Amino acid sequence: MKFGISVLVSLLCMGFSMAQDWETPIITGYGKIKSFKDVAVQPDASLEYKLVFDITSESEMDGVNKGLWKIARLINMLGSSGVPSDKVHIVAAIHGGATFATLSDTKHKEKYDKVNPNTELLGLLKDYGVELYVCSQATAARNITAEDLNPNTELALSAMTVLSNYQLKGYALMP
Repeated sequence: MKFGISVLVSLLCMGFSMAQDWETPIITGYGKIKSFKDVAVQPDASLEYKLVFDITSESEMDGVNKGLWKIARLINMLGSSGVPSDKVHIVAAIHGGATFATLSDTKHKEKYDKVNPNTELLGLLKDYGVELYVCSQATAARNITAEDLNPNTELALSAMTVLSNYQLKGYALMP
């Protein structure tokens, strides 16, 4: 009986010692991750990561757009695994309900009575090198002008154009 309890206590202690805190090592404050060294598949620092994200949903994670949050999470995972930033090339095609995540603080406050919760994240992603394209078809359909957008974003003819052009250039599509 004593042996069984000792083993159980030891296993519990090992589990707690292996538990790690969530962290945001590269994109500070967004896209939290836990690092695991003993898993089957890890990022490969010898690869060139060319990724294009299709961001359509207005759903949120930790108070910001979930698609933008996922980009931050991926950057955090790659960076914490030793992939240098010059080997990470990320493009975002933002459209549909996600279009409103790209509003300037002024326009967002006008529409939602609060500043845009995505403003800081958009700036951090842009500073990292993420290309953030907003579909002009989506902005036109929502009566959003170029002046209404966050300055860290750029208008593209369409999300379809961004997605097709970058996939034809060898970028992997990320849902």
